[in-house]
Amino acid sequence: MRSTGKCTLAVLTICLLSVAMTKGMSLARMGTELRCQCIKTESRIIHPKHIQTVELIQSGAHCSNVEVIATLKSGQAVCLDPSAKWVEKIIKRILERAKNQ
Repeated sequence: MRSTGKCTLAVLTICLLSVAMTKGMSLARMGTELRCQCIKTESRIIHPKHIQTVELIQSGAHCSNVEVIATLKSGQAVCLDPSAKWVEKIIKRILERAKNQ
């Protein structure tokens, strides 16, 4: 009987810790989503063969800037200058693809 009570207490403790950690992670993520992701931007041309993905984040309540984040094949995330001509071409292609889908 005592081992059942200890086992139940252990399971409840694990569940409570799991819920608390999950809530903490979502709050931490929410904190990063409510501000600009890019502090510094890169305007130098990055060869397309080095770029794995490009993410376009529209301006809004979280940030007044349009942000363009390229993930390189090395895994490094680079914020691109949205006013650079070569980045404008990338943005145009992304928007055209989104329209056609």
